[in-house]
Amino acid sequence: MFEEIQRKNRLPFVPNFFRSLKKLQDSNAALESLVAQRTASLRNLSQRLMRMQDEERRRVARDLHDSTGQTLAALKMNVASLQKRFENDPLMSGALADIAGIADQALQEMRTTSYLLHPPLLDEAGLASAVRWYVEGFSQRSGIQVNLDFSSGFGRLPKDVEMVLFRVLQESLTNVHRHSGASIVNIEIQRSPDLVIMEVQDNGHGIAPELLDRMRKTAADSGVGLAGMRERLNELNGQFAVESGSDGTTLRVGLPLASAEN
Repeated sequence: MFEEIQRKNRLPFVPNFFRSLKKLQDSNAALESLVAQRTASLRNLSQRLMRMQDEERRRVARDLHDSTGQTLAALKMNVASLQKRFENDPLMSGALADIAGIADQALQEMRTTSYLLHPPLLDEAGLASAVRWYVEGFSQRSGIQVNLDFSSGFGRLPKDVEMVLFRVLQESLTNVHRHSGASIVNIEIQRSPDLVIMEVQDNGHGIAPELLDRMRKTAADSGVGLAGMRERLNELNGQFAVESGSDGTTLRVGLPLASAEN
């Protein structure tokens, strides 16, 4: 009798429990949907910002080349004219030679900055030419030996793919120079009809295991550069992986070509 009373007293609470559980599940589903929407919105915003950054780099590079470059070229011509006029004046001739040297240095630095912002070779000749130019300059500036290997008959890629690969390579080599302590970098870029793969391997001291584990799981604590790589690659359905040990670090990037054709 007592057990029957207990059973009857419990029954009214069972439907209430399931209704509460259903509300909780619905609330969780709504929150998960909201988080997914906000994450997608943030990713889209990040990708738009990177595209705007690329366009701004292109504009600034063009302005430097067309405006500042022409100004410095005109300065050099005027200095050369003055050098001829005062060629018999040792004091003035020496001062003008110094000015000409400074103008040459400024012009070279301006061209380097312009090309680093957006190398014209990337638009005019494609990824292979732009990468060869960049790697040569990087090796000279850093003192790091860089070995570059392209697959034969590499040809042109879709513009978005070329831009992403070039920016990822820039960031990779910057990280190598700043953090790895490497003396040699091997770069291999291979393509097939539907895929392009880039591998950047250095002989540095590697990445700490705990940091490498966080980098593989999330963009948090992985640095703005690596987070930017993720966003650029995600936009084109690309992927990248990082392997590291005491003998160096290897970054591998894969980008499908079929979905990126212009």
